[in-house]
Amino acid sequence: MKSPTTNRYSMKFTALVSAAAAVALLATGCGTDPEAEQTVQGTGSVTFDLSPAQSGRVRTDKVDSIAAQVPQVIRDRGTLIVTGASGAAPPLRFYATDDKTTVGSEVDFASLVADVLGLKLEVQVADWSQNFVRVDSGAVDAFISNVTVTEERKEKYDFATYRTDNVALEVPLDGKIDYKDRKSLAGKRIGVGSGTNQEQLLVKWSEQNRADGLAPIDIAYFQQTTDYYLALASGRLDGYIGPNPSAIYHAATAKQTKIVATFSGAGEALQGEIGVLTKKDNGLITPIHQALEHLIGNGAYQKVIDRWGLNTEALTGSRINPPGLPKKG
Repeated sequence: MKSPTTNRYSMKFTALVSAAAAVALLATGCGTDPEAEQTVQGTGSVTFDLSPAQSGRVRTDKVDSIAAQVPQVIRDRGTLIVTGASGAAPPLRFYATDDKTTVGSEVDFASLVADVLGLKLEVQVADWSQNFVRVDSGAVDAFISNVTVTEERKEKYDFATYRTDNVALEVPLDGKIDYKDRKSLAGKRIGVGSGTNQEQLLVKWSEQNRADGLAPIDIAYFQQTTDYYLALASGRLDGYIGPNPSAIYHAATAKQTKIVATFSGAGEALQGEIGVLTKKDNGLITPIHQALEHLIGNGAYQKVIDRWGLNTEALTGSRINPPGLPKKG
């Protein structure tokens, strides 16, 4: 278990903006030129570019030997169509100050993969569950949006990993949860995103608590990040379990919450991993995996990690379909 006081990732994120300024800047860009470069400054060298232009986005060259492995229909089309979850989840995936352009680390990783494959990136947005449907139908090529590798998902999809999967328990500043383990959440109202691996983890903990004679966890479901922000701030939630990067960004900028625990999204037995998701056996996962390996090797991957302050999320190598979060039950 990593302590929030010693987690070097959290220490890098003491943002120098007020909650009101952060909301205005991220949600609407009110009072600013949406085309101008807008940033949020963190401590050290981390500065978050919120502009639609993304002039600092990391780019790289095409690798012919990898690009040649992309299915012919995609090469003929000339685009890599990548979908992701709607809503605001900085620094991973969120709307820029024009309130329409999707930016963030996940878009940067997708852009680099497209570069290596010699394709133009087309970014699309859909609700979480609809992204899987779009992959199933072939409407999109890949789902890149903090998707955790799970054993259940591996039955239908292929993964090429590019980040570790760590989640955080975020509570109000005056929250009373003294987190030691899952038993600390017995009887507490804890929010989670519907259909996520965090939900699966929380449901499992609640069932284990009940089996131990403790009160179950009162699970509240959210689709939009902004909804749980409001619920935490108003005290309607005792806590929220979500992606560690987003929790740290929110706690640092809004200054209304704090992180009391971080842990692997796969639970105690396994370090979870985040991967590019494609339809199983559609011919894309091998070139995407090789692209990620190339990006790790040439340093472009680390530049994206550094750009968005994701040092504790970095991998030393990509893997295809590694062990994932166990199946339910």
